[in-house]
Amino acid sequence: MSQAPIVRLQEVTKRIGSRTIIDRVSLDVQPGEVFGFLGPNGSGKTTTIRMMVGLMSLTSGDITIAGHSVKTAFRQAISRVGAIVENPEMYKFLTGYQNLVHFARMNPAITKARIDEVVELVGLQKRIHDKVKKYSLGMRQRLGVAQAILHRPSLLVLDEPTNGLDPAGIRELRDYLRLLAREEGTAVFVSSHLLSEMELMCDRVAILQQGKLIDIRSIGAQTESSSAAEEVLFEVDQPDAALGILEGQGAGRIVDGLLTITADRDLTAAVNRRLVEAGIRVYGIRKKTKSLEDQFLEVTGSDTIG
Repeated sequence: MSQAPIVRLQEVTKRIGSRTIIDRVSLDVQPGEVFGFLGPNGSGKTTTIRMMVGLMSLTSGDITIAGHSVKTAFRQAISRVGAIVENPEMYKFLTGYQNLVHFARMNPAITKARIDEVVELVGLQKRIHDKVKKYSLGMRQRLGVAQAILHRPSLLVLDEPTNGLDPAGIRELRDYLRLLAREEGTAVFVSSHLLSEMELMCDRVAILQQGKLIDIRSIGAQTESSSAAEEVLFEVDQPDAALGILEGQGAGRIVDGLLTITADRDLTAAVNRRLVEAGIRVYGIRKKTKSLEDQFLEVTGSDTIG
C-alpha cells in the first residue's frame, strides 16, 4: 500500500449544543484498503461518514481526501468520492438504467460502456430497464452501489451497504469490493452491523464508542512467532487422563471437552508428543482465536451493534 493515505481524519470533533457527538477522532485509510467502521448504536458512525462526504460540518479538526481538505477544498475532495449514506435515493419513476444515465451526465468521462460494466458488476442486467419503484430494497442497494462507482472513485464510502441483500447478494458485493480495492486501488470505507461479513471483507476495522475511537485492529493478523504463548486446544479421546498426564507442565483445564493449555509452538509440540507416548489419542490441535465479534464485545463491553 502507498504511504500517502487516501483519507485522513485529524482530531475530528462534532458538537451539537453542549453534546459532543464525535470526540477528536483520528485515523488514516490507505489506497487499496477495505476499512471497516464499527460501533454500537449511537456511537457516531453515520455522523462521521456524513462529515466525510460534506453532509455535515465539522466543529473542529479536519478531513482530507486525496490530499484535499473537505473544509477548504471541498470540490476537489468530493470529486474523488463515491458514497451511499444510509439509504440510496433514486428517481423511482425512472428505470434503473435511466437513473445511471442521469447521474452520468454530471461527469463527461463516464461512458455507456462504463454504465454497462457497473450494471453487470452489481448483477442488475435482467432488471436494469425496470422502473425503480418496482425494485426491492436489495435491488435499490445494488443500484446505489452502481451509481457510486460509475466515476471510478478513489474512495468508496458505504454506510450499511448490505441492508436488504440476501446471502448471495452479500457475498457478491463483498467479492466485488475486494476486487475493486485490489485491482483499482480504491479505498473502501464501510460501516456495517454484520460483524461476520466485516471479518471476511475488511483489512482493518476501527471501533467507535460514544463518539471516541477506542481501537483500530487488523483482521486476521495472527502472529507466527514461536515465542508467543497462546491458548491451544487439544481434541483427545481421554481429556481427564490427558490433563493428569500434564500436571506440573503448566496450567491446563478442560473446556467443552477439550484439553486447553497456554503454550508456544515448541511447548505445543512437546505436549503432543508426551500425550501420544502416554497412549492418548490426539485427534486435533488448534489455537483458540478470537472472532471479530469476540474482539468487539471485549473492547466495547456491549452486545448492541449498529
